[in-house]
Amino acid sequence: MNTKVKTFLLQFISFAVLFFLLRLIIVEFTGLTGFWIPLTSAVVATILAPQFKNVTTQDGDRILMKWIFMKGVKTFK
Repeated sequence: MNTKVKTFLLQFISFAVLFFLLRLIIVEFTGLTGFWIPLTSAVVATILAPQFKNVTTQDGDRILMKWIFMKGVKTFK
């Protein structure tokens, strides 16, 4: 599996986990109904989910992660 696929899967999984957790929290603790529940969950999950990028360097492909709760950028091989 190449790094572009890994990057896409990491991005998708982090968003999906946050989306479903936020959806459950919103249903339980707010009075939102209808399409507002998934819309609110999607917006908040987009903001809170870490961002993964694929970068090609001299050493090979790397996956970089940036998150609003971390300073700097974390590098994965």
